[in-house]
Amino acid sequence: MFHSRSRHPSTRGRGPGRGPGVDHRRGHPHGRRAAADDETRQRLLDSARDLFAQSGFHHVTVRDICNAARANVAAVNYHFGDKFGLYMEILRGGIALMTETNEMARVAGQGKPPEEQLRAYIKVFLERVAGKDRQSWLQRMMSHELATPTSALDVVFEQVIQPRLQYVGGIVSALLDCPQDDPRVLRCVGSIFGQCQVYQWHHIRDRLMENKPLTPERIEELAHHVCEFSLAGIRNLAQQSRSV
Repeated sequence: MFHSRSRHPSTRGRGPGRGPGVDHRRGHPHGRRAAADDETRQRLLDSARDLFAQSGFHHVTVRDICNAARANVAAVNYHFGDKFGLYMEILRGGIALMTETNEMARVAGQGKPPEEQLRAYIKVFLERVAGKDRQSWLQRMMSHELATPTSALDVVFEQVIQPRLQYVGGIVSALLDCPQDDPRVLRCVGSIFGQCQVYQWHHIRDRLMENKPLTPERIEELAHHVCEFSLAGIRNLAQQSRSV
């Protein structure tokens, strides 16, 4: 779906112990050009990530990115094909972080009963999305993507959101003792994630918590509350179903 431009490796400077395109002569122009290309590419990624996080895809131009990266306006097309190719390259890094969160939460609950799996998932999720600022660029970028979507949202849904819904839905269906396609399951999953999302966006979180620091102890308290509140609702639904 998304293609990156390939550059054919040079065979100059090849000899014993030399791979294709590797030039070991100090200061050779080919080596300097490759290093300059890599540096320019990284500056474009760093600058575009900051700009997309600040303003979103639709309100950032190629010229904005290149000016911030101190690069020629043709550099984006050369390295990434176009602005969307650059956007997707950055978002792939974000998808890797979000996928890592999914896997950590799954492993934390592995082999445990459904209630403990839910506790583990909520705790890991809140620790990852609310506990550190290292993903703040991703949270801001995803806020823009959700508000004014691009076709990248389909990729995020398929690779990140859908697996989350399926995993937590499996837990909820076990707690309700019903098939996973029961409409109550998706409603419960939406309620669980809704509670977690409140603490993900720092502008809302800071106001809710009166700008108190979000310490590991406080995250533990929040995770416990979200889990107990959710379990109480799920138990009530299960009880209603048994009494019918």
